[in-house]
Amino acid sequence: MGQGQQERVTTSLAGAVAEEIGASLAPVDAELERRYPGDPGTRQPVHTVYVPGDAFTADTLRDWGDRALAALDEHAPDAAAFAAAFGLDETLADDVYARVRAKLEREPVEDLRVDFEDGYGSRPDAEEDEAAARAARLIAAAYADGTAAPYMGIRMKCMEAAVRDRGIRTLDIFLTGLLEAGALPDGLVLTLPKVTYAEQVTAMARLLDAFEKTRGLEPGRIGFEIQIETSQSILATDGTATVARMIQAAEGRATGLHYGTFDYSACLGVSAAHQASDHPAADHAKAVMQVAAAGTGVRVCDGSTNVLPVGPTEKVHDAWRLHYGLTRRALARAYYQGWDMHPGHLPTRYAAVFAFYREGFERAAARLARYVDRAGGDVMDEPATAKALAGYLLRGLDCGALDPAEVARQTGLTRADLEGFASPRRGDLTATAR
Repeated sequence: MGQGQQERVTTSLAGAVAEEIGASLAPVDAELERRYPGDPGTRQPVHTVYVPGDAFTADTLRDWGDRALAALDEHAPDAAAFAAAFGLDETLADDVYARVRAKLEREPVEDLRVDFEDGYGSRPDAEEDEAAARAARLIAAAYADGTAAPYMGIRMKCMEAAVRDRGIRTLDIFLTGLLEAGALPDGLVLTLPKVTYAEQVTAMARLLDAFEKTRGLEPGRIGFEIQIETSQSILATDGTATVARMIQAAEGRATGLHYGTFDYSACLGVSAAHQASDHPAADHAKAVMQVAAAGTGVRVCDGSTNVLPVGPTEKVHDAWRLHYGLTRRALARAYYQGWDMHPGHLPTRYAAVFAFYREGFERAAARLARYVDRAGGDVMDEPATAKALAGYLLRGLDCGALDPAEVARQTGLTRADLEGFASPRRGDLTATAR
């Protein structure tokens, strides 16, 4: 065939065949859209901070930032000391140190949960009523005056019989208080702990549905996180994976799966000295959570360390190195969020997160730019990899590790462009390249 001649195309199947197959798979197509809508495309905080209900005040967020800055001033007063404490690459030290200090001054906490469960304990009903009402008032005021964290909410008591009524009442008081103050904030997050059966998740969904109907809210307005801290939430008595059923039981309301390091470890009989987020039992649980949540729009959050950075500098540095290493390990395993239990954990959280994105920024930006320009290179990237590269850059932008100008300069892409690559429609991972 001569150059420029049009190729002759022939087929054997009648058009009705494709139509019949399409009709037979239509229910599957609908099920895929319903069960696997993909990532919501919203910001995911890098951590969640838990503060007991009786300890939460209007100054809590600023207090955590100030205490974290004081820890830096005392134990890592400059970039060199900072780098030495964590084993941070010296070429990144000045930039990361400056970004950490700026973050602690501007936005020390990205996600805060006022805790009415383990961190609060059992109190007289009147006392918990008052604390729940106060939490609602303070959070509403923080959103009104611009001092709130991007995400805030409560962790109620669980759905087990002994504390169920108390948890429901606390949730009702809190949500009602927010509405009485004006409206539910966009950053509202609720956490349901110690889930063992999918039916408990269904009960939470029904509870929120009832609240929405009572207050005239849009159906599905209120979502919640499921806390994975019992063996039954990973493996049911019949040997099936329970966590996937829990996501479905939430009826579209599940926003996250939070791993509870110490309750889960204790449930499996792990001795106290070995209860940590890098224990093999923890890795197994989080791997099951990760696979169950993939594509559903539900995000996985790692647990915490209970080793606090307090005391003399040598001891603080030891705790910092542990936390830094655990955070970097989690990031490499695609757990982009974790728990922080003490203000002294904030410097290492942000150091680890910022270093993770700064170290990989130039290569990720170059790979995405080559993919967009179809320029080739030393790695043959596919649409799914472009999705991952764009997601990486967006997470770096959201937390403050990367700046919009440098990302645009290195990639030639706007944030809207990045969002298009990071959240393509189902079945369409061939985002438009130049």
